[in-house]
Amino acid sequence: MDEFVRDPSAVTATADAGQPPARPETGLWPYYLLFFISGFPALIYQIVWQRALFTLYGVNIESVTMVVTAFMLGLGLGSLAGGWLSRQTWVRLLLAYGAIEIAIGAFGSVSLAIFHRVGEFTAGASLPVTGLVAFVLLLVPTVLMGSTLPLLVEHFVRRNGNVGESVGILYSVNTLGSSVACLAAAFLLMHLLGESGSVRLSAVLNLLVGATALVLQRHSATAPMARFAPAEAKPRQTGRFAFGVLLAGAVGFVALGYEIVWYRIYSFASAGAAPCFAELLAFYLAGVAYGSVVVRDACRKKLENDLAATLKAAATVVLVGSIAAFLVAPLAARGVVLVRHYEPTFVFVFIAAALTGSTFPLISHAFVDPQRDSGTRVSLLYLSNIIGSTLGSFLVGFVIGNFWSTRATCVFLLAVEAAVAVALALLAGVTFRRGFLLGLAGCALLALISGPVFSGLYERLRMRDSYTPGTRFTDLVENRSGVIAVANDDIVYGGGVYDGRFNTDLVNDTNMLFRAFAVAGMNRKPASVLVIGLATGSWVQVLANDPDVQDLTVVEINPGYLPLIQKHEIVRSLLTNPRIHLVIDDGRRWLVSHPDRRFDLVLMNTTWNWRANVSLLLSKEFVEIVRQHLNPGGVEYFNTTWSRDAMATGAESAPYALRISNFIAISDQPIVLDPVRWRAALLSYKIDGRPVLDMRNAADRARLDQLIGWARNVDGPNAMVESRSSLLRWVQGARLITDDNMGTEWNRRTDQLSQLTEQ
Repeated sequence: MDEFVRDPSAVTATADAGQPPARPETGLWPYYLLFFISGFPALIYQIVWQRALFTLYGVNIESVTMVVTAFMLGLGLGSLAGGWLSRQTWVRLLLAYGAIEIAIGAFGSVSLAIFHRVGEFTAGASLPVTGLVAFVLLLVPTVLMGSTLPLLVEHFVRRNGNVGESVGILYSVNTLGSSVACLAAAFLLMHLLGESGSVRLSAVLNLLVGATALVLQRHSATAPMARFAPAEAKPRQTGRFAFGVLLAGAVGFVALGYEIVWYRIYSFASAGAAPCFAELLAFYLAGVAYGSVVVRDACRKKLENDLAATLKAAATVVLVGSIAAFLVAPLAARGVVLVRHYEPTFVFVFIAAALTGSTFPLISHAFVDPQRDSGTRVSLLYLSNIIGSTLGSFLVGFVIGNFWSTRATCVFLLAVEAAVAVALALLAGVTFRRGFLLGLAGCALLALISGPVFSGLYERLRMRDSYTPGTRFTDLVENRSGVIAVANDDIVYGGGVYDGRFNTDLVNDTNMLFRAFAVAGMNRKPASVLVIGLATGSWVQVLANDPDVQDLTVVEINPGYLPLIQKHEIVRSLLTNPRIHLVIDDGRRWLVSHPDRRFDLVLMNTTWNWRANVSLLLSKEFVEIVRQHLNPGGVEYFNTTWSRDAMATGAESAPYALRISNFIAISDQPIVLDPVRWRAALLSYKIDGRPVLDMRNAADRARLDQLIGWARNVDGPNAMVESRSSLLRWVQGARLITDDNMGTEWNRRTDQLSQLTEQ
């Protein structure tokens, strides 16, 4: 079944009559179903494995880039391996495919245990070591995954003699399976099953696919289907293969570049909700799947033996796709304002991705001869596409994104994609027609008017319920770590959600600063302090002016806050305060890589508990990491954002706990908010030499009385301060947050993500 027919007598009667053999359309659905199902666990693995590695190596942009690059490189090497296998005469393609799926499932079943064991020895390593370890950990499964497409393409081409059709249908069904996996992860799996449960389900699916493929291989040996023979197939002209390799890489570069841009804007629109990425990827992959299946039909019916027509079709698709992809961001921003929600605007992503998904099968059809090692050549095109995708992700997300705005990045990608379209048209050997020239003119016009087109992009995404034309943020910082916006009322939106205010006024307490001042009233005097998260710097400014604090280390993941702090006088001095040491890194990664550092207080004014990756700072595992860095009697003090799960996790992880508003302080020794100590501290508290309270003012006296009253009303009605015993009764039945279950990250719906109030 899997080999070309060498004996002319074995060809069907139709071929003997001088016609191409009939296409074996019936009986192919089991193969489509298998490749559809195999796409499901592949995407689940990607989501879970990357998350597991981020747990070990951090979620700063450097670590993320290393992990994603390692994943993509493994797929590329797998493509080469699959291409090599596909041309070996001793290899039964379905047998090899089934064995590979079983191997993927076997690795998947033990993958998290392997990652965690290796992570114990390498967590906190340098970036080069992180990249190398991630590559080694992901090498086996990603090579296996990447090898499946070339094997099945070769299997199908030996049946139908059409590369574009084979790549189109297989690319489509596999990508559609991955799209369904994204939706399942966003709405069900990650919340209900967590990391380990999702991986176990994926492993079972791999084993099922592999076993079924082996059964099909055995059946095909006794009941072979009609197939094409090279000696009888109609000769077909193809383009120079080297050009195809370059074009496949360029297409991958643009596709992943735009995906990075789209994730940035949708992450801002969704306030960084964890399901957002999976939802975006679902629509993106569904678009790719749809585009691939449309091309499959075109390659079968219209383009089978016409190289020029194939290249012209590819040029047209790329040109139209470049315009569609360029307009996704501004159209999404305007759509969000119109419908007051970001998810309906994913239709723009679907359209652009459908055009993108059409390109790779067309390039494969144009540059791969079905009679000359089609599996190997498709694997090389696939490798080039993956390398281009990796470069697109790296250059756009890591380099370009640190210097250029979203608008400038989209103009650059528009120019690259237009150049690819021109190259395809030139290879077609035909003169540019009016429609194509109009398309190029449209690209040029969009680049020229990109300023107005992208005007107010992030304002619309953030202020969708109250946006008015002309509204502008007073400051907007775009870098590779994300987007930070400052409104005219000094509210800061980090990644599209409230991230504090520039304010250190205890009386006009618009950002609930009393929780920071409460440190001065605790019975534990903190000389050495670690703060994870700088943001506006207001909290750090308060702590830095506590006379008990002698040394303050601040770990912030996004350096974009520093120039904003420089612009605001009330916090500017912290940048030159000799007691403050600023570090740009992931907080968890920094702690693991500095095992010898000890502190009297570790404070985290963490963001909303439902945001992506925030559970890495709220889990039981992280609490244990922090406790290993505390001096005897030291306190971990962090924001739960009113999550009962976060409060329960903190209270259950230490023998002593105290809730102050939505913060919880935990320690191995008793914690008390002493009213007498706090009153004395507040009366003497100064920030940059200015008292925080003036007892000559009635408002200041009233504020002091209010705060001291809160400290005295422990466990009372509507208490702002609560003991551990009372807190445990309130949070009884709450689920403890772990690295595996990820807390509330995956069960928060988007209609609840628009909070503008303080955490």
